[in-house]
Amino acid sequence: MTTRTPYGDDPSQYAELTLPDGAPRGVAVLVHGGFWKPEHGIEHAQPLVPSLVEAGWATWAIEYRRGTGAADTLADVRAAIAACPVEHPVRVAIGHSAGGHLAAWAATQQVGLTHVVSQAGVLDLRAAHDAGLGGGAVARFLGHPPGEADAGVDPIRQVPLAVPLWCVHGRADDVVPLAQSQAYVAAATAAGGAAELIEVAGDHFDVIDPASEAWARVLGLIEQLSRPAG
Repeated sequence: MTTRTPYGDDPSQYAELTLPDGAPRGVAVLVHGGFWKPEHGIEHAQPLVPSLVEAGWATWAIEYRRGTGAADTLADVRAAIAACPVEHPVRVAIGHSAGGHLAAWAATQQVGLTHVVSQAGVLDLRAAHDAGLGGGAVARFLGHPPGEADAGVDPIRQVPLAVPLWCVHGRADDVVPLAQSQAYVAAATAAGGAAELIEVAGDHFDVIDPASEAWARVLGLIEQLSRPAG
């Protein structure tokens, strides 16, 4: 059963909690993408919930304000993750596209994340802007072209993270190029961070197709996070 929980007064300020049978092996925080645009919402994350729950994960799929400015979106993501009612030592954020950006950023915000999986994430805002990704989505999100003052919201300029991050990215992605993940992992590892690139077959949306091999790789990856040590 899925329970919708508001964390604020705006209609977009809510999250959906789904629990497995028995004690969860961890919490999976799902952060949808859509280039931070209001027309793309939690429906992009919801199809991943059943397979996660079947694998024993509690899922916390978050919705947040889009199209009203980066400050609103970032504040909502931080508040939504912090509001998760399930206490567990393993809390992994799984974010797709712009959600990968938000998940990586959230890992700097002391909201209890222990791992991040970026699925075709937008992890270098300046390069994304220069490439015109999302039809100018970065400048719309920030309210201006990315500059030095935006380092605090640009994942590639926040390395190294204090938690491990995996970049799962389709080789045929023509929406967010593989180079985004390649550049991030190179920068993170050079800075001493724990980051790994996992290239998979498929395009931008295969990574969030619950029937795809790309999603099976993600499930296999996070399954290891909940194994007892030793």
